[in-house]
Amino acid sequence: MPNAIVAQSGGPSPVINASLQGIIDARDSFPGRIDTLYAASHGVEGILTEELIDLDRVPAEEKRRLRQTPSAGAIGTCRYKLWEDQQEDFHRIVDVFAAHDIRYFFYIGGNDSMDTAEKVAALAAERGVETIVTGVPKTIDNDLGDSDFRLIDHTPGYGSAARYWAYITQILDEENRGMHTSEAVSVIQAMGRNAGFIPAAARLADPQRTIPLQLYLAESNHTLESLTDNVADRLRRDGRCIVVVSEGFDVGSLGEAHDRFGHIEYGASRTTVAQVIINHLNEVGLPVNGSATAQVPGVLQRSTSIFTSPVDIEEAYQAGSKAVEIAMGGESGYMATILRRDRAAGYEVYYDKVPLGEVARSARVLPASWISADELDVTDDFVRYARPLIGDGWPGTPLLDGVQRFARIEPVTVEKRLPEYVPQSLRR
Repeated sequence: MPNAIVAQSGGPSPVINASLQGIIDARDSFPGRIDTLYAASHGVEGILTEELIDLDRVPAEEKRRLRQTPSAGAIGTCRYKLWEDQQEDFHRIVDVFAAHDIRYFFYIGGNDSMDTAEKVAALAAERGVETIVTGVPKTIDNDLGDSDFRLIDHTPGYGSAARYWAYITQILDEENRGMHTSEAVSVIQAMGRNAGFIPAAARLADPQRTIPLQLYLAESNHTLESLTDNVADRLRRDGRCIVVVSEGFDVGSLGEAHDRFGHIEYGASRTTVAQVIINHLNEVGLPVNGSATAQVPGVLQRSTSIFTSPVDIEEAYQAGSKAVEIAMGGESGYMATILRRDRAAGYEVYYDKVPLGEVARSARVLPASWISADELDVTDDFVRYARPLIGDGWPGTPLLDGVQRFARIEPVTVEKRLPEYVPQSLRR
């Protein structure tokens, strides 16, 4: 029997390991098809360096815990971008697959990962290496797919990020309600470089619109000056204001750092959007007593397990399971996807497949029809779209001695069969 490998790429999510467990469990539904299931240690970098983890040697108890384990600490992820001209890297991946008789490759990730998966599938076919490549969607930004939601309705990870923002907006409102005589404006920065799905989810905390909340999305046409005027108007009316701002909101230079994908790495930049905003607000002065304060949750919004959506966990798991089903059908070059049935009939999803190439070349932003006319809020249509994704109840993360017990996969790597290799982008 041939072998299979799974890898993760890009920023993690609260449910990325649920997809991993879905792949592990679904493999058992096709006995006699896959011999050994490997995991690449730290994504595609682990494939390039031939650092492969034998998942069959991992205790079953630890694999069962993956569903309730957030982020990517179990097998690791990476931000290694495979550019078009890195043919040496692409050929190395196919060489590793051939050396270990890997004929199934499951890649969990976003746009860049699906692009890599498509290129690997094409090269394997060109070289006559029998490898079926299947993608599994992942991104908290929900920016994977097309504007009419035909390729995917929502990505695993988004529902949990949305729940995080709904809950912390509620908490921040309680804080601001009690402290606004000295801290009148609470500014909090959300992830989302180009798409406003994450900050939009703050509205789920208050669909009745009783909180003095303003949302500044990446799609917004507002400026620092118009934000200042809007906040002042709200302060004159309510005496307090909560501002949720996308990290992609344009406030000028941040001394930006960039990751290996070429994306701005806001957590490593010299300053933040939230900091620029409160500096400006405090410098020009507020029309009420008190000051503006800033909060930047950063990676907590993609890794805080207690806020994980039960719906998101189940859907991420099923997406991983669907990827195995697609691969076992002998079809290469597809991504498992989540699609929603008629919204008028209530919330129900089904799982299907879409070509990797279509997904890799797609990117979506929050639809303009879901943004309010003043661009300070989202509409009820967005609330109806996002509310089912955060679910009800709690994720059920097990505790041991009062702290969370996550899966621990020891990096028991297999013996290397190829010469040592340094990935092209890491060469000095």
